[in-house]
Amino acid sequence: METYNYIKLEELKKWQKKMRKKPSIINKASKGTQNKFNSILPDKYHEIVTTAIKNMTKVVLVGSKYTTKPPIKNLSLEERDIIAREKIKNYKTTAVIEGAGTGAGGILIGLADLPLLLSIKIKLLYELASIYGFDASDYRERIYILNIFQLSFSSQNHVNEVFEKMKYWDEYKQTLSQDINDFNWRAFQQEYRDYIDLAKLLQLVPGIGAFVGAYVNNKLVDKLGEFAVYSYHMRYLEKELYKNDNKERWWIKGYNKLISKRRN
Repeated sequence: METYNYIKLEELKKWQKKMRKKPSIINKASKGTQNKFNSILPDKYHEIVTTAIKNMTKVVLVGSKYTTKPPIKNLSLEERDIIAREKIKNYKTTAVIEGAGTGAGGILIGLADLPLLLSIKIKLLYELASIYGFDASDYRERIYILNIFQLSFSSQNHVNEVFEKMKYWDEYKQTLSQDINDFNWRAFQQEYRDYIDLAKLLQLVPGIGAFVGAYVNNKLVDKLGEFAVYSYHMRYLEKELYKNDNKERWWIKGYNKLISKRRN
């Protein structure tokens, strides 16, 4: 079990480097073009879309709270990962079916994909929070869920900002307002829209909508599941691997044990 945790910690470190990398030239150019396009749109449009996504997400958050199991206790990280992988697989299947169905239905039905897919994604995150032992009935855990969502579907620059909050979550959560309306909903919806706009527009094209819908939804949920697992590993490993007072000596002892096993 210790060996598994150390291996996952090394994987986590690599993922953390990716989250902290600087935006590439292509990323900056793409985001710049998207920002110029958004600046042309009237503020009223942004207000309407922001309100729609905010209300839709709030409804999903409240609904999911009553259908998600309590935090799972007394399991190793490896056991939790096994359950999580199966859960992600099931949600990917649901998303593929939903995407194919709405993609094949034309523009009007295709527009229904946004709330349906959002519901699938948020529900998956609630399930994963429970699997890794965190109580999603806690308001701060629901904010963490929204941050995982942003981490998965944002520009690299925004990913950098969100990740720093999540990396030091125990400190950051103490500063959170108790009013969910204080959450930055405009940034949330803008980043999400910019990330999925092109793919979802292609989903509305007759003839290829079903294929695009199934493919895109599979990829989106797969990425969300991967980022959620890493996000909960970040908190779980910190709690489990650094719970002893003598952190440095404990880490060196464990690391040497791992290296010894790998050589043998």
